[in-house]
Amino acid sequence: MIVYIDMDDVLCNFTEAFNQALALNPAISFPQSQYGFFTALAPKEGAIEAVSALLASDRYDPYILTAPSVKNPLCYTEKRVWVGDHLGMEMVERLIICRNKSLLKGDYLIDDNITGRRQEAFEGQLLHFGSTEYPDWRAVRDYLNV
Repeated sequence: MIVYIDMDDVLCNFTEAFNQALALNPAISFPQSQYGFFTALAPKEGAIEAVSALLASDRYDPYILTAPSVKNPLCYTEKRVWVGDHLGMEMVERLIICRNKSLLKGDYLIDDNITGRRQEAFEGQLLHFGSTEYPDWRAVRDYLNV
């Protein structure tokens, strides 16, 4: 089964870094537009282990499906660097950067948003990361049995 995994606030702590950057410099309207923003994001707790478990599974075929930040044209490269640094080349080869997540065919989409990038039109099952049902990676792994 194909599993798509969002990056920002699913694999890495986007909102935490965004808020910290705003606190340091409130004049920056879009902290994510700063050079190096995406490469410096910290992984979410349990994310690296969950991706490794999905890769090792005979049942799942995981990919990263992330939307680009139009505020930072470097985000394409920075997201690729983040994936390489934290998850390795196997996941770099499984990195998809696309603003419309409904264009891809798959069984599961793990995303912290249920709208905004056409997640609601995804034909598979949307696992709303950070919700009551899927608050963290432990809950997602329990559901997927990995």
